[in-house]
Amino acid sequence: MAVAIKPRKPLPDVGELVVGTVKEVYDYGAYLDLDEYGGVRAFLPWSEIASRMVRNIRQVLRENQKVVVKVIRVYKKRGQVDVSLKRVTDGERRRKMMWWKRTLKAAAIIERAAEKLGAKPEEAHKILWKLNDYYGDALTALEQAVIYGIEPLLEAGIPEEWAKAIYETAKTRIEVRQVKISGVFTLTSLASDGIERVKKVLQAAREAALSVDPEHVKVRIYTLGAPRYRIDLTGHDYKILEKALAQAVEKARETAEELGVTFKFERLKT
Repeated sequence: MAVAIKPRKPLPDVGELVVGTVKEVYDYGAYLDLDEYGGVRAFLPWSEIASRMVRNIRQVLRENQKVVVKVIRVYKKRGQVDVSLKRVTDGERRRKMMWWKRTLKAAAIIERAAEKLGAKPEEAHKILWKLNDYYGDALTALEQAVIYGIEPLLEAGIPEEWAKAIYETAKTRIEVRQVKISGVFTLTSLASDGIERVKKVLQAAREAALSVDPEHVKVRIYTLGAPRYRIDLTGHDYKILEKALAQAVEKARETAEELGVTFKFERLKT
């Protein structure tokens, strides 16, 4: 079922990138309905369709096509907007379309939470835009909630009742991708209890990594054949994993120096 998001303002601003659906195509231009603004009608002049020469406008546009356009004029009294297709770069188009798709997914989840609370869709959309303002992308907030619980939602100023309902709904509809970073320790000791010393270095590395965030960092250390030992860190947040690995390496280095173990670390590309 398509999600119709209530816009946060009646009309877009000049210079704003918006997603639209092509409704009518003529020789002199095309008319679009702006998806983000409740179907506000926008006119795309022929001169703003493409930078290159186009013999037939239908080489570029077709009815029901989704496009990203830039607002070039706003007629507030008429509630009409003029837009440009040629002034949008490929990078802007990809980023905007991705943001809109993620916003629609977030809206569907928050609307479902609103149903559970007996709230109106309009209330859900206020929550949506609040999360978008805080995180830049409402779905990012929901992904953070799936990982960390309701705290990321509360941090954005969402009422606890809403936060709990959104969290419970998001858990069933969002699968957060895991990331992994790895490295290799090379550890040698000529001492009679050298094996035990190496084990202590690796254990120190494990404990240091887990101390960063024991709930969301998983650590695996295993031998590649003495004296090389691999460490794999997996989790949902790349920055947290980087911090955990840095602490693991530093603690392993300190412990190796204390125990007289020769130390070397190599970061692996993933």
